Amino acid sequence: MKIYGSLLALCVVHQTSAFFVSEPKAFQTKLASSPGRETGVKPDVMISEPRVPAQRGDANLSAGARAAGGMKPVKDTWDTLTPTIVQGGSLRTWSFASPAIESVQVLMKTEGRPLNANVELWQGPDNTPQKMGVYIEYGSLRPFNAMIMTPRGSNSVAIRNTGMMEFPLTAIVEADNSGVAAVAESSVEKPRTIQGGAVHTYAFDPSVASVKVMLTTDGRPLNARIELLQGPNNNKQVIEYYAEDGMDRPLFAIIETPGTGNVVRIVNTATVEFPLSARVGPASVE
Repeated sequence: MKIYGSLLALCVVHQTSAFFVSEPKAFQTKLASSPGRETGVKPDVMISEPRVPAQRGDANLSAGARAAGGMKPVKDTWDTLTPTIVQGGSLRTWSFASPAIESVQVLMKTEGRPLNANVELWQGPDNTPQKMGVYIEYGSLRPFNAMIMTPRGSNSVAIRNTGMMEFPLTAIVEADNSGVAAVAESSVEKPRTIQGGAVHTYAFDPSVASVKVMLTTDGRPLNARIELLQGPNNNKQVIEYYAEDGMDRPLFAIIETPGTGNVVRIVNTATVEFPLSARVGPASVE
């Protein structure tokens, strides 16, 4: 009896330990695929390919594109979009009702004739918070390229050709969400304060193909005139600019500077109580 009892106890212990050591294969497979089971095999949902570091977008941009703050190149815009013809003395408008559109790029040129136009931003009835008058002696050689801020939605951009009927122009108005804030951060030029009534000039080498100009204030109105000179008092391009808030609606423009002896002159046409901050530098170099 004692021998039989000892054998029976050994069999019970052996079966119990075998139950805890060896599990069915199906049960082991189920536990191996469970996220909460530490089995040494990672579940399928936890396995992923090695992540490739994302490259910064500005590393693939040319120096001219980085200087332009990410604005779309002029040539690409004219080639991909259909321009609108604005006859002399006529008016065309573009509406942007979406509040997601915070800035608009405006392009204008002619077939070689002079360009005279007024560009206005309408926001609500009888409210024009931003407007500019543009004159270009040769509209094909020096096309107009500027950015207009359109915050808070329900904005319209109006272009009026103030020239005669014999001088039509072509225009492109495209939503551009790159923002002027990114332009200011990417700019390497130090801002220069121009007091009301003061004049400042910037001379450029013949290798500079285009110049970027950015004007802002500390929240006060912005009144300025930008002139491209090539020789004594020889205006090739003139921009008369007004904004009711120079911080909310700064001016950013790219001016083509072909040839030699190019000088950009900025005049603060406001009174001495309204200074402005100017950033002027090369946008592209040949």
